[in-house]
Amino acid sequence: MIAGTILFSCSWNPSEKSSIETVSFDLDSIVKRGSLRAVTDYNSANYFVYRGEPMGFHYELLKAFSDHLGLELELVTEENIGNAFEMLNSGEVDILAMGLTITPDRSRKILFTEPVDSTWQVIVQRKPHNWQKLADADLENKLLRKFTDLAGKTVFVQKGSVHSDYLQRIGREIGQPLTVVEVPFDPETLIQLVNNGEIDYAVCDENIAKVNAALYGGLDIGMKLSGIQKLSWGLRLNGSDELQKELDQWISSFRRTTTFAVIYNKYYKNPGSGNIVRNPYYSLNTGKVSPWDDLIKKYSILIKWDWRLLASLIYQESGFIPDVVSKAGAYGLMQIMPETGRNFGIDIKASPDNNIKAGIKYINWLHEIFDPLIPDETERTKFILAAYNAGPGHILDAMKLAGKNGKDPKIWTGNVDEWLQKKSDPKYYSDSLVKFGFFRGKESTAFVNQVLSRYEHYKNIVKDN
Repeated sequence: MIAGTILFSCSWNPSEKSSIETVSFDLDSIVKRGSLRAVTDYNSANYFVYRGEPMGFHYELLKAFSDHLGLELELVTEENIGNAFEMLNSGEVDILAMGLTITPDRSRKILFTEPVDSTWQVIVQRKPHNWQKLADADLENKLLRKFTDLAGKTVFVQKGSVHSDYLQRIGREIGQPLTVVEVPFDPETLIQLVNNGEIDYAVCDENIAKVNAALYGGLDIGMKLSGIQKLSWGLRLNGSDELQKELDQWISSFRRTTTFAVIYNKYYKNPGSGNIVRNPYYSLNTGKVSPWDDLIKKYSILIKWDWRLLASLIYQESGFIPDVVSKAGAYGLMQIMPETGRNFGIDIKASPDNNIKAGIKYINWLHEIFDPLIPDETERTKFILAAYNAGPGHILDAMKLAGKNGKDPKIWTGNVDEWLQKKSDPKYYSDSLVKFGFFRGKESTAFVNQVLSRYEHYKNIVKDN
C-alpha cells in the first residue's frame, strides 16, 4: 500500500544541523520494508492525475525503478524545493525525484544521481497582442532575445530554483540593473501568471515551459538563458551506497531503452499535451476525477468514506464507464450483480445514481459484518475492499485460517491476505474451518493494493472537498 501525503510546514535552513546523522537506511532495509519512498512535485509533465489514472514522467520512472526492485512505491508531493530537501535528509523519503540542476551549493546538501533528463532555462514571455499579423522579423524585434534585453526588466522565478543565480550572473555580465523576484510558486503557476498578464517575465526549465506553451498559444519561450543542463534525482549524502549504486546503474541502463524513449516522448514531445491539460478531468486544474464526482461525494457520506477512496474503487471496477458489463454479468460503475441490486430493491441499470446507490448499500452491509471484527479503521477498509471483490465469506475463511496458523486475523497485509491466497491450495481450502471452499485470492489482494494505491495518488493531487 502507498502511504498518504506527508505535509511539512518547515523550510530548509542550511544553518540548521541536518538530522541525516541519525538516519541509516541501506538498500537491504528498504527491501525489507517492502516499499520505496520518494518525493516529487506535481505538474503537467512530472506527476498528475488524468481521467482517474496517475501519470507523469518522474512518476513513471519511479514506478519502473520500484518495479525493478520488486517494491511498492510510496509517493508524496512537495512543491517547495527546500522542504523536499528536508524530507530527504530527515529520512522521510529515500529519493528526491525532481529534475534538479546540479550546483555546488546543492551538492553540499544532497547526493546527485546519474542524470535522468536534460534541459535548459528559458524566458517565458507573452507575444504582442497582434502577433499573428506580424512578420517574423517584426515579431522577433518585439520579444526579448538577447541578455541585454533584460536590462531594467523584472523577472520572476521559483524560490529555491537555480534560476535566480543565472539571472544575477547575467545582470553582472551586461552591467545593467535587472530585478529578480523569487516567489513560492511552482513553474506552471508562474507560466499562468505570465499568460494572464499578471507578470511579464518568468524563467522555467524548457521542458516544462514547452508543455505549457502548447496550452497557451500566446506565449513565447524562444529565449535561452543557459546551455544544456543535466537534471538528476537526489539521495542523502550519507545514505545507502547500495541504493546509489543500484539507482545509478538502473538509470544509465534504462535511459538506453525504448521504454524510456516512449515515456519521454509521451510527456515532453506529445503534441496532444495541451489537450490533456484542457481536459475537465485533468485533476490538477479542475480537482475532478470523473464525470460522476458529485454522485460519488453524495454517496460517500453515507458510508463515512473519503470520496476519493470511493472514486478509486469505482475506477478499479469500471474505469468510470457507466454501462460496462463483466463476463460474470456485473453491471455499471460499481459492477453490481443484478441479483444484488434486486436484494436491495434497486434497478442497477436504471441510472448511474442507482448503480452507485446499490454499491453503497452493499458496502454498508459489509461494514455491518466487519466493523465488529476489525477495530482499526485503516485495517477495516482493507478487509471491506477485499470483501467487495471476493465476497465476505472468503475473507472470513481467510481470517479463520490466519488465526489458526499464528497470524493476526485482524491485520490484512502479511496476515489475512496471505491466507486468502492459500485458499487455492486443497491443503487449506479443505480445512474444516473453511466454509466457502476454493478461491484464487491473488486477484483480490491485488484489487486491495490497486484501489488503495490509486487513492493515495488522488489524495496527493485532488482536494478532499
